[in-house]
Amino acid sequence: MKLSISNLTKTYKNGVKALDNISIEIGTGMFGLLGPNGAGKSTLMRTIATLQSPDSGAINFNDIDVLEYPMSLRKILGYLPQSFGVYPKMSAQDLLEYFAKLKGISSKTERDAIVKEVLEITNLYDVRKKFVAGYSGGMKQRFGIAQLLLNNPKLIIVDEPTAGLDPAERNRFLNVLREVGTNSTVIFSTHIVEDVKELCNEMAILNGGRILKHTTPMEATKEIEGQIWEITVDREKLDDLEKEFNVLSSNYNTDNSLNVRVYAQAKPTENFKSVTPQLDDVYFIALKDEELVH
Repeated sequence: MKLSISNLTKTYKNGVKALDNISIEIGTGMFGLLGPNGAGKSTLMRTIATLQSPDSGAINFNDIDVLEYPMSLRKILGYLPQSFGVYPKMSAQDLLEYFAKLKGISSKTERDAIVKEVLEITNLYDVRKKFVAGYSGGMKQRFGIAQLLLNNPKLIIVDEPTAGLDPAERNRFLNVLREVGTNSTVIFSTHIVEDVKELCNEMAILNGGRILKHTTPMEATKEIEGQIWEITVDREKLDDLEKEFNVLSSNYNTDNSLNVRVYAQAKPTENFKSVTPQLDDVYFIALKDEELVH
């Protein structure tokens, strides 16, 4: 299975260039699309999901020309937007039954079987009789996965699904996604680096409507081995460090001092120590490099 995107562009009426000549190929498995808010992730997801049209470019999934034949893609597409509404007084089971009808599953026996299956996959079977409107955030997101699985999709798109979830719900949600992501192409958009690190076998960093880097989490950190350095300083020294070095991030210690991470080809000064690169470092380097270019 392969999704091919070629020279995709989209500029909104207010002049914002949301997609700037994007070209990328995505295969089977979990693909993480990482970028800050406003990077163009949702525009790209909505365009792939046939919910909006680009100004130019092409999208192909296997042998489907997506922009030419959107209905062909929709038959094999599962989509979970950033936020979605549900009918207030319907149980998960009834709502999934209704969605299954909308997706063209006309046989009652078939509908019952697939609804039971997706409720079990998403660990919602025990609460299937409860109103979805009363579900917690994490349960609602898992319900979102349940509804997208009804048509056995080959391409799954999930947009910022873990934003606002507490750590336990986030883990449950990621486990469900991990389970469904083995046989399909799953594009997972997020601004949370940890999500990509835990879940994805391939990734891209997007900002300003452009792909800044297309790699694997392992390859990305390997590339900057021996180039990440750390120093512990007082808070007031941070400004000076930022003027002198390529500071990627900093975090407080219990005594209010700061651990500061710096990107440099060679050891900046004797006071720095070499540390193991993390995916966050890769992300910050890509964003900083782009800032310098533009």
